[in-house]
Amino acid sequence: MEKREQLYEGKAKILYATDDPDLLVQYFKDDATAFNRKKTGTIENKGEFNCRISTVIFRLLEREGVRTHWVKTLNDREMLVKRLTILPVEVVVRNRLAGSLAKRLGLEEGRELSRPLVEFYYKCDELDDPLMTDDQVDVLGFATGAEVAHMRTVALKVDEVLSRFFLERGIILVDYKIEFGRHKDEVLLGDEISPDSCRLWEVGTLRKLDKDRFRRDMGSVEEAYAEVLSRVET
Repeated sequence: MEKREQLYEGKAKILYATDDPDLLVQYFKDDATAFNRKKTGTIENKGEFNCRISTVIFRLLEREGVRTHWVKTLNDREMLVKRLTILPVEVVVRNRLAGSLAKRLGLEEGRELSRPLVEFYYKCDELDDPLMTDDQVDVLGFATGAEVAHMRTVALKVDEVLSRFFLERGIILVDYKIEFGRHKDEVLLGDEISPDSCRLWEVGTLRKLDKDRFRRDMGSVEEAYAEVLSRVET
């Protein structure tokens, strides 16, 4: 597999073409951003941590019947993925009250929800990724009604699998963000699943093991990512 020209650079990853038009190389960077690029920085070795964590999770999800863009991992920072046409929709699943939901409602973080809450956001940094209803996603043409239903179903399956997986390793999956893209005649899970895109709290202490440590200047960010990696790779 030959790695060719750079096609795209985002906040956390770079995509490169290959000699197969259907496959890309996804490179994980150490750059860190929060609040839609309003805060920027670097988390040492974040790219390696997130690539390896995402590899474990994509392999697990594929075994559980969730179709993803992951093909194989090439090294500690690069994975080979299927070329997707990314839908401009971020899907967030929440198991506890935290982050923007707590802020939006003026409620204290930490409350366990009665069931997983699925939310859709328009993927647009300039507008701070506004919340959308299922109907808005469909009517405005960001995804079809069938695709919206599929994303919701897959998101809840992912939640079921990962909540159990993390809990077995002493971690609470508080919430997470995932993205999807079209590949030929199906919609696949894409992007990454890592401490960048998940809120992960330690069982018992509720110590944060995710990017909130960077967002909130809590320190020990690299150590938290390294700890998540050590737990998921065991």
